[in-house]
This record gives sequence, C-alpha cells and structure tokens, in this order.
Amino acid sequence: MNSTLNNPTPQFGTAEYVGTPGGDHCQFCHQPIGLTYYRAKAAMVCPGCAESMRGALAKDTHAAFMRAIFFGVGAAILGLALYATFAIVTGIVIGYASLAVGWLVGKAMVKGSNGVGGRRYQVIAILLTYAAVSMAAIPQMIDYARKHPHELPTQRKAANSDDLDGSATSQPSKVGSEGSGGIGLALAQLALWGLASPFLELVADPVGGLIGLVILSVGMRFAWRFTAGKPIEVFGPFENSPQPTG
Repeated sequence: MNSTLNNPTPQFGTAEYVGTPGGDHCQFCHQPIGLTYYRAKAAMVCPGCAESMRGALAKDTHAAFMRAIFFGVGAAILGLALYATFAIVTGIVIGYASLAVGWLVGKAMVKGSNGVGGRRYQVIAILLTYAAVSMAAIPQMIDYARKHPHELPTQRKAANSDDLDGSATSQPSKVGSEGSGGIGLALAQLALWGLASPFLELVADPVGGLIGLVILSVGMRFAWRFTAGKPIEVFGPFENSPQPTG
C-alpha cells in the first residue's frame, strides 16, 4: 500500500527491481503479474504498463545529455586524429572517412546517454561530425606547410589561388609575432580556416570538393540517425509460470 502511494505513476525511464517474495511483480508499477507478462529493458512488466510503454521514448535528463556530449566530443577528437593521421602517413585523403566519423560520433553519443536520443542530440551529433571532418584539414595543412614551406595544399589544386594562399599564410605569421594575443588570433583564424576547408576545397576543385561535401553530408546523416529518439522496446507477451505452493 505504501509503495503504491509513494509511486502513483509508473516511471518508465528506470526499472525498479522490487517485489514481494512468493510472486512476480511488475518492475514499474509493482503490481502482481497475472497469467501473462512482457519484457522491457530486461525487466518484467505487466500488460498495462507494457501497453503504456509502447512508443514511449527513453527518459531524457540533463545528466544523460551531458554524458552524450562528453562521449561525442571524445569520438569526434578520435575521428579527427585517425582521419588526419591516415592522410598524413599515406598521403591519401579519403572522403569516405567522413562516414566513419559520423558513425563514431553517433554511436558514442548513444552509448553515453544510455540509449536516449532526440533533436538536441541530433544537432550536437551533426555539428561534432562536421567539426571533426573539417578540422582534420588543419594538421594536414600544417604537415604539408612544414614539408613545403612556400606552398599550401590548395596550391596543388589551383594555380590561380596564389593570392588567396599567400594571404592565408601571411596573416597568421604576422599576428603570431605580436605576442599572446596575436597567437590566440592566429589560432582562431586557423580554426576558422579548418571549419571552412570543405568549401575552400570546393572552390579549388569543384568536382572533388562537391563529392567531398556529399560524402560529408552522408556522414552527418549517419550521426543524425543514430541519435534520433528511439521508443522503448517491449517484448511479449509471455506466459507466466505458476509459482510453487507449499
């Protein structure tokens, strides 16, 4: 009686494993299980709760959202590192790596939220995917500039981009000599260049850049789909075995 008064409404976000010895009870409303039962989140539930839970979304909380962001950022950094390292070591830039980055970010966010999803998770997932893929161009550019001090990667693709490339290199070096404020500004410019790199690539190489943007959009779509809100899965009905007496 006290359990019913303290829990007037079943909480479908979390199963509470309590019951009375000698009989099976629903892990959500705590009522005795009759002849049939269902399974949700590996917990035994009564037909009434099962009907109410069908189509319901897993409970979203601030803690779940923050864990999802934490996991997603970690996956984005990992994806960026793997993408850039492969390109630097092999000299081959594979646009299809964007799909792997989107998969990593989406799966990581779902893992961090314990299966909770929704629109705000999806927005964060596509932003992290785009940031990871685009910013991977920065370590590639730095490595190329180190090996070819008088060139930037875009000059390999378009000979008429000398002015653009020259301005991109001169500004960071100029502000970098002005102290810590200049270094911060240079880093901010470098980050902006990285974020804009997919579109700069489109200008330098329209065909290759367009293909890269399409593949990137598919990777972002992966992250979007993985982090969509998913209904609670309910399995059953199952026949309840009679409890032994005596």
